[in-house]
Order: sequence, then structure tokens, then C-alpha cells
Amino acid sequence: MSLSKPAGGFREFQNADVAAAFMAFPRKVAPRLMFLRQLIHDTAAETEGVGELEEALRWGEPSFLTTQSKSGSLIRINTKDAAGDRYAVFFHCQTKLVPTFRKLYPRAFTFEGDRALVFGVDDPVPVEALRDCIRMALTYHQAKKDAGKVRREAARARRA
Repeated sequence: MSLSKPAGGFREFQNADVAAAFMAFPRKVAPRLMFLRQLIHDTAAETEGVGELEEALRWGEPSFLTTQSKSGSLIRINTKDAAGDRYAVFFHCQTKLVPTFRKLYPRAFTFEGDRALVFGVDDPVPVEALRDCIRMALTYHQAKKDAGKVRREAARARRA
């Protein structure tokens, strides 16, 4: 899949601080980060139970929150160096998200600890695998709730 501008264009910014952060990115990495932003919003729109995302700056980085549904974990994107040669998608390091991604896609990504997927500006991006990772992050809390509900129901069934 291409990292070009979507046919319908990029989503408009609703937050001036986030728009300013994108304007400040180095020229060579800005289109990559805009693509990631659009992919995150598109994945949210396609994923049941996520709802509209809130964009905000967290730690000075464009961040995506499931404020309405509270279904997921925070996702951030940013450059990894001043030159803009590398960029990353960051996930909450105290979740099991990145370890899960590492098990599912061991050769698809470059991992940074338990917190990020890192890309070189000229690297191909495994879009479908990345979309899957984004979907897991956007539904992380809901999936944990659902798993707990299944365990409770199974325990009740065993006691009955």
C-alpha cells in the first residue's frame, strides 16, 4: 500500500497545537507522519466500539486518545531524530501491546523496547500489520474488559 495522500485528502486538524507540531516536523518525515495520522484515524473509524478520536499533544508529541469510548490505549507519533531520518509510533510501555506485536510480527517492524515501532524515512511500511497493531491499541482496554467478562462467566459456569 502506498504512503501517498489519500484520495479524499488528509483529515483536517481540530487542535491548533497538534497542527503546529506537524508543521514543525522536518520536511522529509512530515508526509510519513501525516500518513500515520490518517491511518490511525481511518483505523479508528473502521473499528467497532472505538468512536471519534481526540488529538492532543502529550509530552509534546501528537497523540491519539479514545476519550469518548475509553476503549483503547494512547498512541503517539513523532520523529526519532532531529534530521527526521527516523520516526516512530509509540504505545504505553506498561501495556502488553508491543510485546504482542513482537510475537505477531517479529520481522515486520523494528521495535524499541516495549514502547515503539520505529521506521526509517525510506523504509517500506507494512501497512496492514501496522493497521492491526493500531487496532489492538485502540481496543486495548475494551479487550481486557471483554476477556475479564469471559473469565467471570466461565467461573460461574464451573460453579453451577
